[in-house]
Amino acid sequence: MSEPVRIAMWSGPRNLSTTMMRSFGARPDTACVDEPFYAAYLISTGTVHPMQAEILEAQAHDGAVVARELTEAPVPGGKPVFYQKHMTHHMAPALPRHWMHRVTNAFLIRDPARVLASYARKMETVNLEAIGIPQQAELFDRVCQIRGEAPPVIDSDDILADPPGMLRALCAALGIDYTDAMLSWEAGPKPEDGVWAPHWYDAVWKSTGFGAPRSENPTLPEALRRLADEARESHEAIARYRLKPKSA
Repeated sequence: MSEPVRIAMWSGPRNLSTTMMRSFGARPDTACVDEPFYAAYLISTGTVHPMQAEILEAQAHDGAVVARELTEAPVPGGKPVFYQKHMTHHMAPALPRHWMHRVTNAFLIRDPARVLASYARKMETVNLEAIGIPQQAELFDRVCQIRGEAPPVIDSDDILADPPGMLRALCAALGIDYTDAMLSWEAGPKPEDGVWAPHWYDAVWKSTGFGAPRSENPTLPEALRRLADEARESHEAIARYRLKPKSA
């Protein structure tokens, strides 16, 4: 029996990440896990987030334990594909990274201005660390060193513009077959959703597929615009490797 494909998809918050988990969860051959390092991140950094108590009760607090679950434990349901939705900002300096060579890493990116506009509607404190920009750059460089080349990179705006074309390209880069099942799903909560879902996933729970392409860039207040400008170099260094759509 062949080894399962364990996919670590690295994204910042407010970046189509849960929609992508829905897409992979709609595959009959795939099991999903939602932000498995969340509790370990909160403990490691002392950060306080909405639904803190529920998160700490639901997940392991030790990053090493989480890493073993992701790389060594049987995939839930015995599925051949294991999609791991990861937040880059959850990888605090004290949390382990040695396990990353045992999974297939990929990166989901989004224009920083769009991320900041969306994140600021949910959280009072906004900085580049909170949206995972420095962490994504560090993790991307680490994976490049592991692979000897850039890993798959996919832009959320490109996905919304052409879901089947971008998902075909992503699946090819991950070494798995594409299926049209990834384009739609039933509305509502899913078993893999984290306990924090009631605070964050209201729009995703209403969705049955990918939404319409995004229109013009958001207008940001001065403080957020400065943050977007600070993030631009790190974002573009990764964005230049993003996949192009693949035809059927």
